[in-house]
Amino acid sequence: MLAVSNGNEQKKSKILSSLKKWGPVYLLMLPGLAYLFINNYIPMAGIVVAFKQYNVIQGIFNSPWAGFSNFVFLFQTSDAFIITRNTILYNLAFILINTVLGIIIAIFISEASKKGLKKLYQSSILLPFLMSIVVISYMVFAFLSVDNGMLNKSVLPMMGMKPISWYSEPKYWPLILVLVNTWKGVGFGALMYIAAIAGIDRSLFEAAEIDGAGKMRQIFSITLPLLIPTVTILTLLSIGKIFYADFGLFYQVPRASNSLFNVTYTIDIYVYSMMKTGTTGMASATALIQSVVGCATILLANGIVRKIDPDRAMI
Repeated sequence: MLAVSNGNEQKKSKILSSLKKWGPVYLLMLPGLAYLFINNYIPMAGIVVAFKQYNVIQGIFNSPWAGFSNFVFLFQTSDAFIITRNTILYNLAFILINTVLGIIIAIFISEASKKGLKKLYQSSILLPFLMSIVVISYMVFAFLSVDNGMLNKSVLPMMGMKPISWYSEPKYWPLILVLVNTWKGVGFGALMYIAAIAGIDRSLFEAAEIDGAGKMRQIFSITLPLLIPTVTILTLLSIGKIFYADFGLFYQVPRASNSLFNVTYTIDIYVYSMMKTGTTGMASATALIQSVVGCATILLANGIVRKIDPDRAMI
């Protein structure tokens, strides 16, 4: 009996010591966990809408079942190919361009000799990322407005060209959207790469310099190879969102122009249009497919990375 009581006391003391050590950490985690549970897990019950003929009056759980008819409608519609093509191709372009430019910008900023300039450059590239897409859409409109835009009023006349009705010409918008996304989003990735470069042991560069290696040789032999883990993680995270499109970028920036339908219609815009027309079940089915395929894509990409180099896989 004495041994059992001693064992229980030891367990209690271990639990108390563990609570004293990790209790404050758990308390700090609680608001975040509560937010995650309320905003991410409770709404998952709404997935059932994808399999119902949703009626507002009857509510989510009392609406009649529709089975897989919402999914069948999505795959039979002519919009399915357009929204999937646009979403995937734009995201592939965004991933490639933002990764390459982010690394280049990060290397240039890391090589700046003055700390004050480094902080200025970092703040400058991050500023567009922090701006609302609504503000950015008006900035784009200031350039592309048919009547008063800077391009039509100043730039094109100087080049002897006629004004262009930008919001009615689909051929220009793939480039415009890529440029706007790059300007807005490249700063976040660049800061990640700057942080990764700052963590590289400086003795490696000093040893390379002693051996006669110039800046370019140091970049290609030290910086870029050691950036691969960071690039891999950020790329995997981006691939996980390859079936998602920035709603503001494809809706606000083109000003919801019907003339640009073929080049701005993405999965998120389709879901929004379905919600507007009251076909909530179809919108939910589309969003569910979007989530499942996105999850499968990131798991597949991570599996490929794990096969090639297990140390660089996320899980």
